[in-house]
Amino acid sequence: MDTTIVYVDEAAHALGMLAPLLQPGQARAPTRWIVVGCAPRITHRVSKWVTHSARESWRSKWAEKVFEQIVPLLQASGDPVITHLACGSLDEFTATLRARHGEGRLVDARRPRPGADLQSARGPHPGEPRGVWGFATMLAGSGLLLTAD
Repeated sequence: MDTTIVYVDEAAHALGMLAPLLQPGQARAPTRWIVVGCAPRITHRVSKWVTHSARESWRSKWAEKVFEQIVPLLQASGDPVITHLACGSLDEFTATLRARHGEGRLVDARRPRPGADLQSARGPHPGEPRGVWGFATMLAGSGLLLTAD
């Protein structure tokens, strides 16, 4: 059985990314889906006024809402689905999941946020281009400065 780990932070975006993997016309091996919810960060200002248990409760409710939209689509073909809520570093969490469930495909279905650097779910790979978004952002910012005169 194949294993696929999917990192999710927004259900609508993740469903759009997962739809091509679940095409009904494709013949594919049975897959064990491990869906990992990456809850949005709570700002420092808010976290000062909220207890740890209230924060964890909010994260659990957020994850339930996201999972109830994604899990039925994955279970429709009869594949087993395991859900987790990410905690700590995604690199360490991925290593833990791979140790427990074996190697498998990793799908990062998190929505890219402009100006925010998403924590890597898989770490750097040799031969992979780095800094492309940083350069594109710098280029767009330079163009903005030139047109602002």
